[in-house]
Amino acid sequence: MGKKIICKKDAGKKTINLLQKKNVLGSIVIAVTLIMAIAFSGCTDTNASSNTTDECESTACLVLPSEQTQTPEADKAEDVETIEKIEVYHFHGTHQCYSCIAVGDYAEETINSFFADELKSAKIVFGHINGELPENQELVKKYEATGSSLWIGVYTSDGKFIKEQNIIVWYKISKKQDYLNYLKDVIEKKLSGDLS
Repeated sequence: MGKKIICKKDAGKKTINLLQKKNVLGSIVIAVTLIMAIAFSGCTDTNASSNTTDECESTACLVLPSEQTQTPEADKAEDVETIEKIEVYHFHGTHQCYSCIAVGDYAEETINSFFADELKSAKIVFGHINGELPENQELVKKYEATGSSLWIGVYTSDGKFIKEQNIIVWYKISKKQDYLNYLKDVIEKKLSGDLS
């Protein structure tokens, strides 16, 4: 009838041989991919041998800590700003879910509990901003707020305005005290001039 009968013993050997060939082929593909990745990665700047940070900013150069021109302490000192004012805004819609309300209420409680003096002196400003109301559109545009969110805006003495959406607070709403402590630390850091 033309049918070839393979005993179970032979079928097992053929399956093992086929698997071994697939493993070898897979290993070759991985090896070639790694070699290509190494060959085509790295610095493309012809002056990269000098290993300076300025020459490598736009390329994939790696500057090792021993090759840096400044110490981490010097970098930190340069990052400190004099802070004029901090704005903490809870942007939301007209209809809010439990989580949206919690983000705003906990932020307000943080400000009132830990920064009462700064709030009184207007060094810190807090507000719940309904982004759907026409009178709030200028502030919504300034912060580029979309949906329910918590934003912190910092004004420095040299005229800079730095805004930052804080999304970590959403992960902390299930533990109120963690939320309050976290946001307190974030704001204290910004008040001290550390905007990193």
